Amino acid sequence: MRDPVVLTVILNWRTPDMTLKAAEAALRAMEGLRGEITIVDNASGDGSFEKLRAAVKERGWDRVRVLQSGRNGGFGAGNNHGIRAGLRDGSRPDYYYILNSDAFPAPDAIRVLVDYLELHHHVGFAGSHIHGPDGQPHLTAFRFPSIASEFEGAVRFGPVSRLLRRRRVPMDLPTLSRRVDWLAGASLMMREPVLRRIGLFDETYFLYFEETDLCLRAARAGWITHYVTESRVEHIGSVSTGMKEWREVPGYWFDSRLYYFVANHGPLTAALATTAHLAGGLLWRLRATLQRKPRQDPPGFLRQLFVHDLKAGAKALRDRLAKAAAGRRMASSPSDAKDV
Repeated sequence: MRDPVVLTVILNWRTPDMTLKAAEAALRAMEGLRGEITIVDNASGDGSFEKLRAAVKERGWDRVRVLQSGRNGGFGAGNNHGIRAGLRDGSRPDYYYILNSDAFPAPDAIRVLVDYLELHHHVGFAGSHIHGPDGQPHLTAFRFPSIASEFEGAVRFGPVSRLLRRRRVPMDLPTLSRRVDWLAGASLMMREPVLRRIGLFDETYFLYFEETDLCLRAARAGWITHYVTESRVEHIGSVSTGMKEWREVPGYWFDSRLYYFVANHGPLTAALATTAHLAGGLLWRLRATLQRKPRQDPPGFLRQLFVHDLKAGAKALRDRLAKAAAGRRMASSPSDAKDV
């Protein structure tokens, strides 16, 4: 039986030094494994691509190549570029391993994921235990979002959270390797046959919810996701996105959230999920005011959510009505009439 082949994909966007550090850690972690590392520069436009190529050549990293995506289509599109490129000889690996540019696997982290998937044939995706430079674990294991979870996450009220504990999106981090709904994509290994069946990341998402969507599509196709505690990866977090310093939630987050609900559950569920979030958020605001608690959302978050989804819903309705009207015009066109 031949050893499995792994293709590690690292996406760079304006963090070339950090990306090289991640690639160096990945090279150590792939010792004894068959495969390659592909660094994809996501159209950084700051000289990252040239710097990465020069550094890889200078360091003699024969197992590493650097590709240019040609456009900044976001996390999913950039990783898809590396996945589609495959191995240098044109073949496909057995496993694709997605590693963030600010994540550094322990020397055995990648091997542990490979061995886990080789042993658990019913598991489609496997992800690592992620921790910060201080050793503190990062929350990376989640349940799929739902109407109930939208309300629970926004209302921030202990009795509600206990009542809906099985619907909360964030999970208590497992102490033993086990099934979860979805994992953050900082360190995620995926079977090639699974992606061949369900497709790659949906490139409609620019950033956020793309891993959630991919794991949901895999689960619906019968392939589950596992959190593997023995695979450990250090992660800084939000280096490229700047999420920790957000003063206002960017529009692409709202786009991704709404698209996730509409694409996977339909427009009615999406509308109810937004309504539940707004209701929970307003109740939290009321309690925070009465109890003089600090507000935890960025300023104007609820208003942004309401306006964004209202505009998107109105546009979808206009598009549907325009399509129906065009269909009626075509059906009643004189050119379709036949002589009697």
